[in-house]
Amino acid sequence: MLHAFLLFLFAGLAEIGGGYLIWLWLREGKPFYWGLGGGFALAMYGVIATFQTFPSFGRVYAAYGGVFIVLSVLWGWGIDKKTPDLYDWIGAGICLIGVSVMLFGPRN
Repeated sequence: MLHAFLLFLFAGLAEIGGGYLIWLWLREGKPFYWGLGGGFALAMYGVIATFQTFPSFGRVYAAYGGVFIVLSVLWGWGIDKKTPDLYDWIGAGICLIGVSVMLFGPRN
C-alpha cells in the first residue's frame, strides 16, 4: 500500500508540476525552457503511473483522479498561497473516500 501511495504522490507531483511550468511559460511569460521542462514532467507522469500494480488502467487513473484533486488543493495552498476553505477540504475528503472504495473494495 505504501508503494501505491508513493507512486500516486510522485505521479501527482509530476503532473501538477509539469502543468504548472507550462502555465508559467504560456500565461506568465517565463522562458520557453520552462515549458519544455513542464512537458518532460508531464511525460514522466505517464511513465510513473504504469508502475502501479493494480491490474486495471481505468481503475488506476480514476483513483489517481481523486489523489490529483487533493494534491492540487495542497499545491495551490503551498505554491500559489491560496488557502483552501472548508468546502475545498470537504470535497478533497470525499474524493479520497471515493478512491479508497475504488481501489480497496472487495472484488469477485
